[in-house]
Amino acid sequence: MNIIIPMAGMGKRMRPHTLTTAKPLIPIAGKPIVQRLVEDIIATSNEKVEEIAFIIGPNFGKEVEDHLCKVAESLGAKAKICYQHEPKGTAHAILCAEESLKGNVFIAFADTLFKATFSIDKDKDAIVWTQKVDDPSAFGVVKLNAADEIEAFVEKPKEFVSDLAIIGVYYFKDGENLRKELQRLIDEGIMLKGEYQITDAMDNMLNKGVKFYTDQVTEWLDCGNKDATVYTNMRILAIKAETERLVSETARIENSVIIPPCFIGENVVVQNSVVGPFVSLEEGVHIKDSRINNSIVQANSIVKNARIENSLLGKSVNYNEKARDISIGDFSTHI
Repeated sequence: MNIIIPMAGMGKRMRPHTLTTAKPLIPIAGKPIVQRLVEDIIATSNEKVEEIAFIIGPNFGKEVEDHLCKVAESLGAKAKICYQHEPKGTAHAILCAEESLKGNVFIAFADTLFKATFSIDKDKDAIVWTQKVDDPSAFGVVKLNAADEIEAFVEKPKEFVSDLAIIGVYYFKDGENLRKELQRLIDEGIMLKGEYQITDAMDNMLNKGVKFYTDQVTEWLDCGNKDATVYTNMRILAIKAETERLVSETARIENSVIIPPCFIGENVVVQNSVVGPFVSLEEGVHIKDSRINNSIVQANSIVKNARIENSLLGKSVNYNEKARDISIGDFSTHI
């Protein structure tokens, strides 16, 4: 099986953090978003993952590419770096990895994490993962027939047709067929609001007799903006607390209280402080005389004399000020 991860978006809703870090590399409970996503996908399949294709922007840089290659290699797969030079929609993004569209293919967009207990049924033609939502009018949804097969994809329905929202995670038994359908959209100029959409390709596949099914995730976690990312960090810490080692042996905790669950990275120093619950302190962070909860502090940042909650601090921040709800980009100084 091949995995395709479109992640070329600029992450504008996450600025200033995405001015210096690609959004899928922002850490959640000690691991980049995209790494957690790929790990969760692999956990759903008994089939060996041969290749992971990461679709990135051309300006992401060698450091990002090297990091993605290491993620794939750590999971026993070959990495393939593909480029989307212009933002032309979901179908266009996936087609940028056309060489990987072969055999069994799993596709997931990199601003989504999920909690699920499913396993992939590779004998099904296609699976579209969904979650029940209170307001379907804000989402693309699937409509099911009496046999629980998908009979229609409906974008932001004004009248109720289904409460099963599409979360951006897909499985296709025949990657080559999907590639042909995506290419057809490009060749025939089939667009919605100036973009090529995967749902248009799936509509045509449905009309040709491809059987689509849905499976539900138990929790759908968004990393689209600061508040959503901090909330996702909280949920992942709660989920992973029993299965992952979250506190590094190299961390130095002096006259302080750590309220779990928290991620405490390598060479972190915490002095005269209370940290937690639901805090991630990345490698090299130094916390002194502070109270922090429900927040992410990225690598090599320094926080002193502060009370912080519901916050996201970037890399190498020097923060010495009282605040309760903040979002600070990399390499900032606040004193």
